[in-house]
Amino acid sequence: MQSPLSLIDWIIIGIYIMLALGGGVVLSRRKTSNMEDYFLGGRQMSLWAVMLSVLATTQSAATFLGGPDYGYRGDFTYLASYIGAIMAALFVAHFLMTRFYSLNVTTVYELLALRYGVGAKRAAGAMYLIGRVFANGARLYLAAVAVSMMLFFDVAPGSVFFGIFLIVSIGVAMTLSGGIRSVIWSDLGQFLVYFFAAVLALASLWGQLNMSPSEVAAALAAAPTEQSKLTILDFRMDLGEPFTVWAIITGVFLLYLGNYGLDQDTTQRLLTCRNVKESRRALVWSSLAAAPIVFVFILIGQLLYLFYNRPELTGLGQDGNFIDQFDGEKITVFMSYILSEMPSGVRGLVTAGVLAAAISTITSGLNAMSSVLVSDFYKPWKEGRSKQTPSAAHYVIAGRFGMAIFAVLLAFMAVLCFYWQRYTNMALLEFALSVMTFAYAGLIGVYFVAVFSRRGSALSIYFALLSGFVVILIQQSYVVDSLGFPESFKMLAFPWQLIIGVAASAFICALGKQAQEKVRVA
Repeated sequence: MQSPLSLIDWIIIGIYIMLALGGGVVLSRRKTSNMEDYFLGGRQMSLWAVMLSVLATTQSAATFLGGPDYGYRGDFTYLASYIGAIMAALFVAHFLMTRFYSLNVTTVYELLALRYGVGAKRAAGAMYLIGRVFANGARLYLAAVAVSMMLFFDVAPGSVFFGIFLIVSIGVAMTLSGGIRSVIWSDLGQFLVYFFAAVLALASLWGQLNMSPSEVAAALAAAPTEQSKLTILDFRMDLGEPFTVWAIITGVFLLYLGNYGLDQDTTQRLLTCRNVKESRRALVWSSLAAAPIVFVFILIGQLLYLFYNRPELTGLGQDGNFIDQFDGEKITVFMSYILSEMPSGVRGLVTAGVLAAAISTITSGLNAMSSVLVSDFYKPWKEGRSKQTPSAAHYVIAGRFGMAIFAVLLAFMAVLCFYWQRYTNMALLEFALSVMTFAYAGLIGVYFVAVFSRRGSALSIYFALLSGFVVILIQQSYVVDSLGFPESFKMLAFPWQLIIGVAASAFICALGKQAQEKVRVA
């Protein structure tokens, strides 16, 4: 089927892409002469820029597409998950950021070198890299599906794979030269574009429904669903639901703790602040600002529910069958509305917002992954083999090569996720969040032991990180089916899976003998 984008839509999209690439070129002109400048922006980034960059990193394509999908199919309980996010932000700000700044680290995994030696640091860095390839590959896949629908009006494998290639190419072009400064400022630009697009979509949809807020609330409350679509706090003891209150204050809290404090993708931005006080404020304010933004995306989904299921409210005779043209693909509710109902011009602006979310997905991780690869692996290896200390510029070049390598790995992971998500038939938002637990389970368990006890050893850390990953893996549907485990193994929602993984990791890590303080190794 031919794409519904008009000439004016394509012009708007083209202008956005040129501005995005042009901004990347401008930001890359500032010379980055050493690792601290390339990976940490010389620790001179402003608080508000870091705050918005963290906000963009934790939102991006998964929220743009998954938020409306969750609102359409469910209620507002995902909004309550930010109770866990705020709890985690306060925890990280108080317990971890002070330590990171006092040690003057480039990556958060250098903290483990002080207690357990450089081997433990590298093991944690390796687990982060594996987990981040998983998580960002999943986000890239979700964004590529949206691009495929815009360009080709289908979600065929070839179309999605082209979308992956396109997003990766633009993302690398925007961030390769300028380092973390380019990433932070481009994140800021992408965030403004896609949030403006969301507000524009919300206004367009609300205008078509022509309903007052009280009428919308009454219609949603009367929807024939298991529980009210206006539900925010779900107190049920249902281990299969990811956003009950009990899951939020336990597993979701752990998820955001890992994201804010142990994931270099996010924490690297916090380390670019001038001091620890600004870093803490940027983190806490970003978690607080996320809630109203998520509310907008969920509200879009709620209004789409009325639009497609209560046609008498629109006066347009809408029958909602457009969704089925994408073979039940779970992210198409919002995209279907964008492509079929929005007027020309507005459709182009909102499509640019989808692209902005997609590009933010790829740029958010490349520099962080490269910083871990160079700081924790390549630099020690290079200096151990070289008679002369390599120049600072050498490591900047190495960082750029690292970004290119991870861009290729993310593309391959996104292709794998194309088949993975279809096998599990998991909703978009839950799929994106669940993939993050693979690395977080081991990392959270290890850091709990390292920060709050005198237990652990380099050897126990290796096994703890591996066990966290394996425990999450054996709870996945494809592994359960392949090994013939009982169906009940697949019933736990991802927050509870994460709790089990963290508990296993912490237990194994604590089996190690009490560690003596070690001289910090680079």
